[in-house]
Amino acid sequence: MTVEPILSTTALEKRFGGVRAVAGVDFSLQPGELRCLIGPNGAGKSTFFKMISGQLKPTSGEIRIAGHDMLNAEAYQIARSGIGIKNQVPDVMNGLSVRENLWLAAASRHRGAAIGRSVDRITERLALTAILDRLVGELAHGQRQWVEIGMVIVCEPRIVLLDEPAAGMSDEETVLTAELIREINKDMTIVVVEHDMQFIRRIARTVTVFHQGRILIEDSFDKIAADPTVREVYLGRSGGT
Repeated sequence: MTVEPILSTTALEKRFGGVRAVAGVDFSLQPGELRCLIGPNGAGKSTFFKMISGQLKPTSGEIRIAGHDMLNAEAYQIARSGIGIKNQVPDVMNGLSVRENLWLAAASRHRGAAIGRSVDRITERLALTAILDRLVGELAHGQRQWVEIGMVIVCEPRIVLLDEPAAGMSDEETVLTAELIREINKDMTIVVVEHDMQFIRRIARTVTVFHQGRILIEDSFDKIAADPTVREVYLGRSGGT
């Protein structure tokens, strides 16, 4: 029995004037996948990410989420369909505590006592207990990123979109973030846009490489890293990873 993709695009395109930032992308994501999107600057991956999250309107093509046509959907409609988004810059409330940030996020999905139970569950799962009562504005960069990831998954999305979750992190924070993403992937489908190849190596199952607005290749990390065309356009002639 064929499983319907939880997310798919057909001939998806985005033009900015005469520039085709995304040029007819066919993409398919199965439930439970952890997919990494990589590519050089200007390859189209961030534009693609913003279209499937509703932050940019496609010029043409098709977007389907769990079988439903979402091409012209507003961002809030895409969120309600089960998409959770963490953009590169943390979108948190610095003047509130970690607990309060998580509570407000949970309240958008749950009601009554279920809000507190959801916050407690996410706090334990993401190991945020030690910083729960600290102001988010006082936290280190990596901790702020983890709080926002918690704010996304406390809403129990079917798909989690993460834009450069390891950006600006220390080596230790990067390792912990990779562990966190693998933990979340146990019951959520995840798409990660990232530049850090060491981070991708830690989490990747299937990697989609964008180049000049199109998908160049999709495969495992090892096969992607060894591919001569990928090494030429993204990893460098030496193939360093």
